[in-house]
Amino acid sequence: MNELEDIIQMLKKFRDDRDWKQFHNPKDLSIALSIESSELAQEYLWKDAESANVDKVKDELADVFSYALYIADYYNLDIKQIIKEKIEKNEVKYPVDKSKGNAKKYNELG
Repeated sequence: MNELEDIIQMLKKFRDDRDWKQFHNPKDLSIALSIESSELAQEYLWKDAESANVDKVKDELADVFSYALYIADYYNLDIKQIIKEKIEKNEVKYPVDKSKGNAKKYNELG
């Protein structure tokens, strides 16, 4: 097993020890992920990044990662593979010569 798989197994044990798998369907996991993502964003609301409470950022980011891992596990997705595939798609959508130093969305690059 690798470290990521170890973490997934720890998450599943935590969930299963509490009989929470019954609540962990993709819809509810996605909603929980969205809520945790909003809580992460709230740590930055009305302040610059340097003023954010890093301990709170860590906690919220851990929640975001955890729910994302639960969703990937539900569908038996290879996390490394789906990220690699997304990078490959983005390389096509955002060619270096058009996107370097530019924050425009791919359909606005011209």
